[in-house]
Amino acid sequence: MTRAFVNATLVCPNSGVSTGTLLVEGDRIAAVGDVVVPEGAERIDVRGKLLAPGIVDLGVFAVDPAAFRAGGIVRVGLMPDQSPVLDDPGIVERAAKAGKPDLWIHPIAAATRGLLGTDLAEMAINAGAGARAVATGRRWIGDSGVMRKVLRYARDCGLTVIAHAEDGGLTDGAVATAGETATRLGLPAAPSMAEALAIARDLMLVEETGAALHFRQVTTAASFDLVRRAKARGLPVTCGITPAHLLLSENTLNDYRTFAHLSPPLRSESDRQAALAAVRDGTVDVLCSGHDPRGPEQKRLPFTDSSEGMAGAETLLAFGLGLVRDEVLSLDRLFALLAVNPARVLGIDTGTLAAGSPADLVIADADAPWLISAERMAAKAGNTPFDGLPVQGKALKVMKGGRFL
Repeated sequence: MTRAFVNATLVCPNSGVSTGTLLVEGDRIAAVGDVVVPEGAERIDVRGKLLAPGIVDLGVFAVDPAAFRAGGIVRVGLMPDQSPVLDDPGIVERAAKAGKPDLWIHPIAAATRGLLGTDLAEMAINAGAGARAVATGRRWIGDSGVMRKVLRYARDCGLTVIAHAEDGGLTDGAVATAGETATRLGLPAAPSMAEALAIARDLMLVEETGAALHFRQVTTAASFDLVRRAKARGLPVTCGITPAHLLLSENTLNDYRTFAHLSPPLRSESDRQAALAAVRDGTVDVLCSGHDPRGPEQKRLPFTDSSEGMAGAETLLAFGLGLVRDEVLSLDRLFALLAVNPARVLGIDTGTLAAGSPADLVIADADAPWLISAERMAAKAGNTPFDGLPVQGKALKVMKGGRFL
C-alpha cells in the first residue's frame, strides 16, 4: 500500500523544516518533499501539522505501550534493570520480541552479570540475541578495573556503553543534592561533584580504550564542562538529559513531594541553567524521558523510603516543543535529540525522513493545549512531578513500520 501525507510541515533532523508531501510504501519512506502523489495512493491530509520521525526514547525502565503511543514514541531502548536482569541471551531475546507488533523494543543488556559491577556479562552473545548496547544500569560501576574491561569488551563487540554517572561512594544512601534545600528538609544528600567525579574517571578510560560511551543523564555544570572538553578532543562520548532536569531544580523538593525523587536528583538552579546552555550549544545529544512508572506503594512513602523515578513518556514531546518555543533549540534539532541521535547510540538506521528510512512517524500538533494529570495518564503509573501543569504539543497519530498504531 502507498500512503501520501500531504500538506505536512516536514521536520527532518538532517534536512531541516519544510512543507511538502511524504510517500510511504510498505514499511519504508519512498519519497519526501515536492513529489507527485501516485494514482491510487491513500491521501492523508496533515493540514499543516508536524510530520516528524517517531521518537526513539533511550533508556526507559518499563515497557509501557500506552504511554509510548500517547507520547509519539515508536522505539525504546530498554534498560537492563528488569526482573530478571537483561544479562542472558534468552532474556534479551524475549525482551526484543515483547513489544511486537506495536513497538520496537531495543534491549540494552547488562554490562555485568546481575548488574552487580563485578563479573562481565556475555556481551557478544547478548548482542547476537538482540541487545543494541550495554549499560551499567541505575548505578555506577565503582571498580575502575571492571569498568575498563567493560569498555574494552564493548568496543570489540561494536557496542556503546551507557553509563550512570554518579560516584557511589558519595551517593550511597543519598536522595537529594547537598545544599540549602536538602539541609533545610533534613534529607540525606550527596555533593553534586559525585557526578563529575564519575564522568572524569570514565572519560579517562574512554581515552585509553577508544570505546564509545554514552552518559544516560548529565545534570551539573562541572559535568557538562568535562563532556564538552572531551568532545573537543574527539572522544566518542555522548550524553543525554530529561526534561525534568532542564525545567526543575532542587526547590521542587520543598514539600517533600516524592514524585520529584529522581535519579540523578534534581540539582541547583545554576546547574539547571548550565543544562539549558548545554542543550543550546550542542553538548547534549539526547533528550530522553527516563520513563519509570511507580505506583503509590512505592511513591506514597516518606521521601527517603520512596523509590526514585518518574513517568515521562507522555510529556517528553510537549516539553521538547516547549524548548523550541523558548528558543533553546530549533525544531529540527529537537528531533535530532529525540530520534536520530538516540538511534545512533543504539546503532539503528532510523530517526530521519530520508527516502529508504523506516516509516516510523509521528503527526503532532505543536500548539495543542492540554493539562498534565497524574490520575489521567495512560502510563502504568502517573508519578510525574509536573502534575497539574498546562502544556502545549501533542502526538495526534503514530506510525510504526508503515502501520498506524
